[in-house]
Amino acid sequence: MVKISIIKKLTLEEFLALPEGDVNYEFVDSYAVPKVSPKFFHSTLQLTLGLLLRNRCIGKGRTASEWAIILKRQEQDWAPVPDLTYISYKRLPKVWKRNEACPVPPKLVIEIISPDHTMKEFEDKAGDYFDAGVSRVWIIDPEAITIKVFVSG
Repeated sequence: MVKISIIKKLTLEEFLALPEGDVNYEFVDSYAVPKVSPKFFHSTLQLTLGLLLRNRCIGKGRTASEWAIILKRQEQDWAPVPDLTYISYKRLPKVWKRNEACPVPPKLVIEIISPDHTMKEFEDKAGDYFDAGVSRVWIIDPEAITIKVFVSG
C-alpha cells in the first residue's frame, strides 16, 4: 500500500479547514492522508449501496458517501472518511450544520476495500471505529465478493 500524506502535522481544526478538491483526505495521526481514488466498480458499488441505504432510511437519519467523521483513535483526533456513513437523527446533534463533518460516531460505516488495501487493514480499522463509538461496520471486498458485518458489543 502506498501512503502519501501532507508532510506538515495539522490540528483537527486545520484539517477540517482544508479546501475541498479532487482528492479526499482522512485525518490520521495528525496528518492529512489521501484516500485511494476509486475505480469504476468500487464507485458503482458505493453509489448503489448508498441509494439502497438512503431509500431504506428515509425519515430515520442521514446517509452520505465520503463524509468525514470526527472521532478519537488511540486518544488522538481522527477523521476517517468511510465510503458510506449512516447516522440516525437521534444521534445527530440538533446544532449540526449541514456542511460540516459528522460530529459524533455514526450508527454504520461501510468501507469498500480497494485493490491496494487488505482485509486485515480494514478489520483493524473496524476495531478503531468500535473504540470510537461506531455501532456497526461493513467491510466489502469486491474481489472476493464478500461482506463482513461487524457489530459492537
